[in-house]
Amino acid sequence: MKRLNLILILTVLLSFQVVGQELTVEKIMQDPKWMGHFPSNIKWDDKGEIIYFDYNPEGNPSDSLYKIHIKNPSKIEKVGLQEKKSFIPSNAAVNKNKNLKLYASNGDLILYDAVKGSKNTLISFGERISNPQFLANEKNVSFVSGNNIFLYELETGKLKRLTRIQAGNKPEDKEPKIEEREKWLKEDNLSLLQIINEREEKKAQAKEYNSAIADKDPYVFYYGNKQLGNLQLAPNANFVTFSLTTRADYKRTNVPDYTDASGYTVDLPSRSKVGDQPTKIELAIYDLHRDTVYFINSLSLPGIKDLPDYVKDYPEKKWEEKNRDVIISSPIFSPDGNHAIVNVRSTDNKDRWIALLDMKTGDLKNLDRQRDEAWIAGPGIGWSMGGGTLGWLPDNKHIYFQSEASGYSHLYILDVTNGQKKQLTKGNFEVFDPKISNNGKYWYLTTSEIHPGERHFYMMPLMGGKMEKLTSMTGNNTVFLSPDEKNMAILYSYSNKPWELYLQENLPSSAPKQLTDGQSEAFKSYAWRDPYMIDFKAADGAMVPARLYVPELAKKNGAAVIFVHGAGYLQNVHKWWSSYFREYMFHNLLTDLGYTVLDIDYRGSAGYGRDWRTGIYRHMGGKDLSDQVDGAKYLVENHGVDPGKIGIYGGSYGGFITLMGLFTAPEIFKSGAALRSVTDWAHYNHGYTSNILNEPFNDPIAYRRSSPIYFAEGLKGNLLIAHGMVDVNVHFQDVVRLAQRLIELGKDNWEMAVYPVEDHGFIEPSSWTDEYKRILKLFNDTLIDD
Repeated sequence: MKRLNLILILTVLLSFQVVGQELTVEKIMQDPKWMGHFPSNIKWDDKGEIIYFDYNPEGNPSDSLYKIHIKNPSKIEKVGLQEKKSFIPSNAAVNKNKNLKLYASNGDLILYDAVKGSKNTLISFGERISNPQFLANEKNVSFVSGNNIFLYELETGKLKRLTRIQAGNKPEDKEPKIEEREKWLKEDNLSLLQIINEREEKKAQAKEYNSAIADKDPYVFYYGNKQLGNLQLAPNANFVTFSLTTRADYKRTNVPDYTDASGYTVDLPSRSKVGDQPTKIELAIYDLHRDTVYFINSLSLPGIKDLPDYVKDYPEKKWEEKNRDVIISSPIFSPDGNHAIVNVRSTDNKDRWIALLDMKTGDLKNLDRQRDEAWIAGPGIGWSMGGGTLGWLPDNKHIYFQSEASGYSHLYILDVTNGQKKQLTKGNFEVFDPKISNNGKYWYLTTSEIHPGERHFYMMPLMGGKMEKLTSMTGNNTVFLSPDEKNMAILYSYSNKPWELYLQENLPSSAPKQLTDGQSEAFKSYAWRDPYMIDFKAADGAMVPARLYVPELAKKNGAAVIFVHGAGYLQNVHKWWSSYFREYMFHNLLTDLGYTVLDIDYRGSAGYGRDWRTGIYRHMGGKDLSDQVDGAKYLVENHGVDPGKIGIYGGSYGGFITLMGLFTAPEIFKSGAALRSVTDWAHYNHGYTSNILNEPFNDPIAYRRSSPIYFAEGLKGNLLIAHGMVDVNVHFQDVVRLAQRLIELGKDNWEMAVYPVEDHGFIEPSSWTDEYKRILKLFNDTLIDD
């Protein structure tokens, strides 16, 4: 009997080993098509009867368009070429009743009647047409061609050019150049001969009279060598707005491609570095009645001269109090066209204003100011040129927007007539993609109210009130409402289940029905883990979210690996299928081998509000790194991990943290793999880096304490550096400079793997495989006892 029990135990242990052997680096890093085919790019037809999506059940080199008719949801059909050609562009302008769509195609302006299903070519212009729009009265439409605005009358078919905007400088009226000698002779002659002098005077008078009575040349605005963009006509057809961009001529890094098909080394043009002179963007108004152009002035905005708090760290430097540069978005007009608002961002990233724009004067009246001594961002906040959540309610007097004023990104409305602001959503959660219903009575919005790692779809009264949850599946529910708002196409996934398409009635009590099932048999054959969602306590008392992978007790080897996601502002501790799916599968492999794996949403990650987002301000490698250290301590104290057997790895920002970990916390991390890593933030781009660290010449303290290259002497453990040689995001130069630093320091416990054909995000399965075989070998060789 005892022998039988021993046999059973051995059989179980062997079965665990077989499961562990099912996953290999070669298998999980091959072309992702081995996993199956999963839907993406969901859209509805105009009648709300057909769901279209990209799909690839045939295993072709790329996805094709497929469709499902909701009356026959079990049938998935491939869309033919003729049907594709009949599609109306998704960016077509829509009238108020949503029965007409306006779009341009190959120089034609086309009006589509959604009720009749008919198309009418309004005009064949011959030139490229863009930005077609219905005006407020919906009797006229406008479009852009050749950097000018045209108006088309729907009833009469008349076409009128409204603007004359031209590149270059205004030609100067040039008088014939007269030499000083000739000028003297003429004046001397006229002083001697009275008749000739009188004739000359009469000529001048006639010229002046003819000029006064002649038709004036049409007004032309010349924009020099600037770049013109965002040209739009106000709904009342009285004003045109456009942006003018002045691009600084700064030095850019070239990235050499040693494997170009030509056989020659080819330089790939890339970006400049942080601190280079930022681009200047101005917003102009073209008054069509007064035939004049003027620029919007931001000097009246409150706090326009405010200095950032960090200047106190540089008392020796004289800081000039001056009007800060701003970027002003294109105006957003009220439905009746009588009012306009703009989003204004300071180029130092500290302020966002929403202002009412007086179209007649270009003056701004502040409606809302959001100040952050770190940097303005968050869901729905938008970036410098607008974007995000900002618009008008149907009543023409309330605007809506999102703000992190409460600490989390929430939805607000504001009455522009009296400045009264109301917060519509509240709580320790974030709001995503709010949209007003067709009837103008409700909001549809996605939130993380249930859990930071879940996304659900809600409806809420327009002026605020109770939110009603419409989705029920645990995970991420990305909802695409049908045009009639009767049904929801839901792209859904869970932690260990990739994205699939579901259909549900737009009712809270309705059950979703799965429409696709794309997992391959090979993918299904493995029992993918559902990681534990945990929170551990950091040294400063914060509760840090993480995903934990725990091996079977019989396989446990006492070693641990901590994964650091990239991008900085990104969430990976959640209950849906990760964009880091390769890493997720690798973590399953590691767990099969007996490793305990921890995946942390460290300070700076998305999904947890303003303070978490800005926790890395002026010190990358501060709390974001200490969260990894505290995570390692948590594993030692709670999961039997040997403190001398902890590894760390990650790519991009994760590679940066890996370097900082090995350089500044060598007593915690024995080994690490730093992939496509930033090694010196002064060499990264402006848009991302200046948000967090300001500019290197203004805030050198922030850069010095945040860049791994300054701490390379601290390396004691085992380091693998891996980098693509044609990386135009984090340049290969970064790790070349670090390598030289390590050589000069006499370090010999590191190695570098380079990938000649890879950019920042690897493409080739062979590169992925090689990289992760090296990572696995590093951990197996250095963290596991022989």
